[in-house]
Order: sequence, then C-alpha cells, then structure tokens
Amino acid sequence: MRIFFDSSAFAKRYVREERSDAVLSWCDQATELCLSGIAPPEIISAFCRLQRENLITPLQYRHLKTMLMADIVDASICDLTPEVLRGTIIALENNILRGMDAIHIGSALALKADLFVTADARQCAAAEQAGLRVVQV
Repeated sequence: MRIFFDSSAFAKRYVREERSDAVLSWCDQATELCLSGIAPPEIISAFCRLQRENLITPLQYRHLKTMLMADIVDASICDLTPEVLRGTIIALENNILRGMDAIHIGSALALKADLFVTADARQCAAAEQAGLRVVQV
C-alpha cells in the first residue's frame, strides 16, 4: 500500500508523542512510503527547534537526522511539479489551509497515494474533500 505521510505525521516516527505508535504501525504496513519534497526540511526544522529549546541534545539531533535521511532513501519523494501545484491550488481554493499543508495534499494526489496520514484535523478534512482516503494520527 502506498502510504503518504505529511510532515506532522511522519515526525511522530522519530519523536515520541501521542499517536506515534499509530504512525509506526502505518509505516510497517506501507509497501511504499510517500512524502512531499517539503517534508524532510519541515521535519529537520522541528528537530532543530527541539535542539534550540534544549529538549534534545546535539547527539540526539544527529541521530534523529541520520534516521530520517536513511528512511527517505527508499521513499517516493514528490517534487513540485505542475500536477502537484494544480492539486495544491485546488485544495487552497476549496479549504482553509496553509500553503505547505496544501502542498502535501497536492503531492499525495500526484503520487496516487492509497492512504494519506496526517496529524492535522483541518488538513485531514481537506484531503478527504480532495478524494484521498485519510487517517488522522
């Protein structure tokens, strides 16, 4: 199953928080992990924030970054193509969304994901409205 993870959901794979177990379970069920090209920078940004706030050590930061980079080697990463931009713009026009959240939806549509996994309720509703099968974690 081609499972698309937005940044908010995929970050739970690395940083233990509520619903991390669900994300790990979906990752195990995926035959193909799918991400938008914006997901790795967004997740690294979250890791950097945790380090700045002294919630993780520099060593923990490097470990998290290494794990993320190893995982994305085999993932399907969607670039910003005209197809992605079309889906993104439609999502923005039909929903109250932030631009980056809409890019995840456009990317999932372009990758023809079987399932869209997100931790964001507003994005979840917009993804469903776009025709994606959605799980909120």
